[in-house]
Amino acid sequence: MTDNASHTSRTPATHDRTMIELDSVTKRYPGQRQAAVDNLSLEIPAGRIVTFVGPSGCGKTTTMKLINRLIEPTSGHIRLDGNDVTAMPPHLLRRSIGYTIQQGGLFPHRTIAENIATVPKLLGWDKQRVAARVDELLELVGLDPDTYRARRPKQLSGGQQQRVGVARALGGDPEVMLMDEPFGAIDPLNREALQNEFLRIQAEVRKTIVFVTHDIDEAVKMGDRIALFGDGGVVHQYDTPERVLADPADDFVADFIGAGASVRRLSLSRLGDLPVPGWPTVPHRADDRERAAAARRSDRSHVLVLDDERRPTGWLEVRDDRTPGEELPLVTPLGPAATLFEALDHMLTANATALAVVDADGRHRGVVDMDAVRTLMNGVPAESGRNGTDALQEV
Repeated sequence: MTDNASHTSRTPATHDRTMIELDSVTKRYPGQRQAAVDNLSLEIPAGRIVTFVGPSGCGKTTTMKLINRLIEPTSGHIRLDGNDVTAMPPHLLRRSIGYTIQQGGLFPHRTIAENIATVPKLLGWDKQRVAARVDELLELVGLDPDTYRARRPKQLSGGQQQRVGVARALGGDPEVMLMDEPFGAIDPLNREALQNEFLRIQAEVRKTIVFVTHDIDEAVKMGDRIALFGDGGVVHQYDTPERVLADPADDFVADFIGAGASVRRLSLSRLGDLPVPGWPTVPHRADDRERAAAARRSDRSHVLVLDDERRPTGWLEVRDDRTPGEELPLVTPLGPAATLFEALDHMLTANATALAVVDADGRHRGVVDMDAVRTLMNGVPAESGRNGTDALQEV
């Protein structure tokens, strides 16, 4: 694929209201033969995260800056909720859009409260409202207001600074947020924690977010949609993460994704959305006769033990002669928010062959093992049992 007209047909169908529309947008710098952004048309739905991903110099950050008019397009139109942004004074436009960059871009001479209050003060909010908003946002990003309100950025870790950067971007309660590699300078462990925290926040606030990254794994994890940029500011594919991984638009996309697309797809599937297979169970109060009966009926090497509230407590070993063995401890069950990737990672880390899956209240839903991971990854409902038995066997 070599032009933007080609990628338009691969734009995911959506019934969401369009919040940001790029209509044949081009940015060409004087003296440069190649456009920084070339005839780009893109619709970004309201309340969604769209990740811009691609190699360095491909135009993804330039496109972001065009949206809030940090730079002006050479041609084309950019609309925000149907309104042409060129008709708005740039400073007013930027106050209506949250913006965060690597390490938060905080003002070093201001306190954390003053940083977060930047846009609310520009919008003319009164002191009481500003103070309440600062505390609300600190709590939202997981920082205690009494502890952090009066600190300076240099007194915070990199991860804490990034949290404050997100809080500041949300200060004026914007509908749109632009995030330019916001977690790029954070170490891997804190980066994953920040990603998870931000997805939690987004589930509450439902902003329209453009998220620039050079990391395809981050793009897959964070994005409801992915726009994959190539050289010259051309988008080769704009689609859901699932479609980008499963059906690359061209060789450029396939090469950029690289090996491991199947493993990456595991991170897109949450256990709460999947038909998790059932598993033989036995009550923890069962006597020897009941445990023997459960072992005889089971076609598995272990039976899951449940307490009176149907919460998993351990595994009952089933010997080769189908008699019960010892009761073994339980690896921490996985809840509905856990992904297939996390399930696989837990199994490998704990050297476990299966993991209990619970609902939001911690009650038994089923079990995933390696066979279930393979089946669910391919989008086919897992067998309820090896012999096609009922999805949940109990004594």
